[in-house]
Parts: sequence; structure tokens; C-alpha cells
Amino acid sequence: MSPASGWRWIRPEVYPLVCSVGTAVGLCCFTMFRSITSHPEVRVKKADRAAGYLENYEEGQKYREHTFRHFLKDKRPQIFRAINKAFSEPERD
Repeated sequence: MSPASGWRWIRPEVYPLVCSVGTAVGLCCFTMFRSITSHPEVRVKKADRAAGYLENYEEGQKYREHTFRHFLKDKRPQIFRAINKAFSEPERD
């Protein structure tokens, strides 16, 4: 089997599907890793699990107010800000 025969099975129509599925899998892995490593209610170590229910609200607030959410706090939820601004503001003569 020659090295070029493997490329016969990869069609250009499949690339967008591979990219979108790869992005989705990457986001899922990132979310799972973040939840396992930093979520205040997930206890991986046996000593931490033995402590039982912990009421640590500061750790929960720190998890909820992460850096990306803090960055978006002052932003308006718009996709096309320039277009929305152009159509929402009245024209000045």
C-alpha cells in the first residue's frame, strides 16, 4: 500500500465536519477538565471526600466569576455592534 493511497479516502467535503466535531470535542474536554480540577463541589482525593459537605462560598464565587466572565461583565450582548449601532441610532443631518 503506497503512502498516497491513504489520501484517496479523505475527501475535501469532510473537512468542515471534522473541524466542527473536533471543536466540539475540544470544548467538551476543556469543560470536563475545568470542572474536575477547579469546581468546589468535586473532590477527587479521598481525604477531601472524607470531609463531607463543605460550605465554602468564597471558593464557589471564585469558580463562578472566572476570568472570561469578568471580561464580559461590562460588554453588551451583541454580535454585530457596528451594524446594530448603525440601524438603531437616528441619522443626523
